[in-house]
Amino acid sequence: MTTTSPAPEKSPAAAEHPRGRRPPGRRHRQAERLAEAASVGWKLLVVKILILGVLNAVAVYAALVLFASDQPLVGGVVVVAGILISWIYFRRGGLPAKYLLPGVAFLLIFQIFMVLYSGYVAFTNYGTGHNSDKDDAVHAIMLQNQERVPDSPTYSLAVAERFGELSFVVTDPAGDVFIGSAEQPLEQVDGAVVDAGRVVDVPGHDVLDFAEVLQRQGEITQLAVPFSEDPNAGMLRTQDAQSAYLYTSRYVYDAEADTMTNSDTGTVYADTGEGAFSSPQGEELMPGWRIHVGLDNFVRAATEPTIRGPLLSVTIWTFAFAFLSVATTFVLGLFLAIVFNDARMRSRKYYRLIMILPYAFPGFLSALVWAGMLNQEFGFVNNVIFGGAQIPWLTDALLAKVSILLVNLWLGFPYMFLVCTGALQAIPDELTEAAQMDGARPFQAFRMIKLPLLLVSLAPLLISAFAFNFNNLTLVYMLTGGGPRDLDAGINVGATDILITLVYKVAFVGADRDYGLASAFAIIIFLLVGTVSVIAFRQTKSLEELN
Repeated sequence: MTTTSPAPEKSPAAAEHPRGRRPPGRRHRQAERLAEAASVGWKLLVVKILILGVLNAVAVYAALVLFASDQPLVGGVVVVAGILISWIYFRRGGLPAKYLLPGVAFLLIFQIFMVLYSGYVAFTNYGTGHNSDKDDAVHAIMLQNQERVPDSPTYSLAVAERFGELSFVVTDPAGDVFIGSAEQPLEQVDGAVVDAGRVVDVPGHDVLDFAEVLQRQGEITQLAVPFSEDPNAGMLRTQDAQSAYLYTSRYVYDAEADTMTNSDTGTVYADTGEGAFSSPQGEELMPGWRIHVGLDNFVRAATEPTIRGPLLSVTIWTFAFAFLSVATTFVLGLFLAIVFNDARMRSRKYYRLIMILPYAFPGFLSALVWAGMLNQEFGFVNNVIFGGAQIPWLTDALLAKVSILLVNLWLGFPYMFLVCTGALQAIPDELTEAAQMDGARPFQAFRMIKLPLLLVSLAPLLISAFAFNFNNLTLVYMLTGGGPRDLDAGINVGATDILITLVYKVAFVGADRDYGLASAFAIIIFLLVGTVSVIAFRQTKSLEELN
């Protein structure tokens, strides 16, 4: 009888895994998770180092430029900010600060800084002709009034470049070589290679060949190199990039007396503290320079008739436009919300979709389309709806205001329709039913119950809509451009301009741009909107008692 030995017993692990491989244990799985976390952390650390390295490099470069420009305070702020950012993101812990820092940084740069800088500009004469400092103004006056010296020696010229900046390399009649740029007066250079009376190589510079000179002919002929540190010594200029000649200004600057004298007429222009050299007759040399003028911009806005009158009319129209825009869009939006909230109306969702279509298109694009439709000559409204009538929708002062209100109604009622629909659906129907059971008519129930409850939730939105329309530059500028123009005003202003478009025109439109006056207007807008908002929010507290 044949006997067989019993098969060896398998361990539970081997029974579960026929091939005999043991499943990973708890420690093994733990090690895998730690390795995976370490690998991810290593990758994130590299990305963090790269990003912070770029930010710190930018901060160092910006600080060096600011310190070189005699702005140590701003440069110090940049250095401190770079150190603070690196410390926050490299230290362990402090997770809330790591998330809050980007938002705080953008808030400081794009909100706080912009407000403070606008406030600073409002107290200066910053604008056309007053863009830089006094040294730049003196240099510009001397440069703009240059004439070639009749007996000027001829300087053999070569044009060199370093770091994108052009320089003149000239050889005087005695054979000495000098180099200079627009910012650096001529100074003698050693080690230059001269061939046939012309410099062909300069240490640290690249001498342009004939083809490169032709490509940059315009830059070369516009370049003026100071002859010395004395601005009255003149400048070297060229017309053919082959020879340079000495040019001097007809104005002579006296640094000790701080005057500018016209050598042709003998008229003396002095610094009178108004940011420009002025003659005894009141004639000013332009450009001037930027100075602090205190409250002069605000005084001009309040006292000069050519500014005060247009500013007052624009302010009144701004309040009227903002109030009527909010009132009309709210009334129409609320009416449509009530209509389409009625359960007896079929296909309500399709009607609601159609109602919000104007809100889906960009505002500036809709304004441009409406500007074409309201065109007096070939617009759709005149040619189709009014049978070819020549109605000046955008060129008549009154009709232009009506057009803006109608177009804003088209653009704004979908938003009010949406918020009113949501607010209506949040009010229990039992309140209205109880009022009707007590004998109230439907309109009375709406006026006494639903409307106050609506205003509790919608009042902040109405205030924000007022502030938005108070600064609705896109609609006004795209539709009418602020026109029709008021030709009697001392500033660029039109019948449909609101305060924000007036600020934009004064600052950026036309040949004469007055950033100081525009910033003063911006501060006035800030104060007006802030005051109205504070008063309106205080009034809404009475509505909250209905809750």
